[in-house]
Amino acid sequence: MQEGLKNLLQTSDIWRASSMDHTVVPGISSGFPELDHLLPGHGWPKNGAMELLHDQPGIGEIRLIMPALAQLSRNNSRWIAWIAPPYIPYPPALIAAGVNLSSILVVRPGNEKDALWATEKALTSGSCSAVLAWPGNKVRDKDIRRLQVAAKESHCWNILFRPIRAAQHASPAELRIMLQPLRASALSDSRMVNVSILKRRGGWATDIFPVNLQDDLNRMTPCFSELIVPFSSQ
Repeated sequence: MQEGLKNLLQTSDIWRASSMDHTVVPGISSGFPELDHLLPGHGWPKNGAMELLHDQPGIGEIRLIMPALAQLSRNNSRWIAWIAPPYIPYPPALIAAGVNLSSILVVRPGNEKDALWATEKALTSGSCSAVLAWPGNKVRDKDIRRLQVAAKESHCWNILFRPIRAAQHASPAELRIMLQPLRASALSDSRMVNVSILKRRGGWATDIFPVNLQDDLNRMTPCFSELIVPFSSQ
């Protein structure tokens, strides 16, 4: 009986909440050791959909994924697509972060339905290494499930930016992370964000922990503030 249970637990598709699944494919390092330590594969998923849940733009949600995006842009010939971003990516900041601008593709759909369509098309095209998407408030579980399948099949990292209230409902995304602002002391020029992992493969949810965004990229550019600026009304 015990031997049979042992063999069953060694099956790759059996999820054990007590420990991270060592069969998970190594991920893309986030650039933040305290976060990598808690992520399956010790990094962001190379393929699959994940959610970053936050209510306030500009609290560090882009900077949190920027080291990984920079790595993909330098080591991969595929696009990094931004679908319906609320702000225009700011080229000088992207360059300072080590991003190859020739890999950036910005898509501005006319409505939420078109944004979901464009996200799925970008994933299924096979031409993107990462797809960042702001799908709006009407995204459904079945929509995310389609994006998850498309990301897996095309070996693409899909990041969905959603409001915190979405955490009240289950999601097919394989990784869900909630972000909340944490203001640094007036005596410090560091910038931090509170992170809690709500869902991850092979592990429980985590308590809230701070991530220091004052990383090597920031030390290279002391005036580095935001990676995005509002759309022009002109």
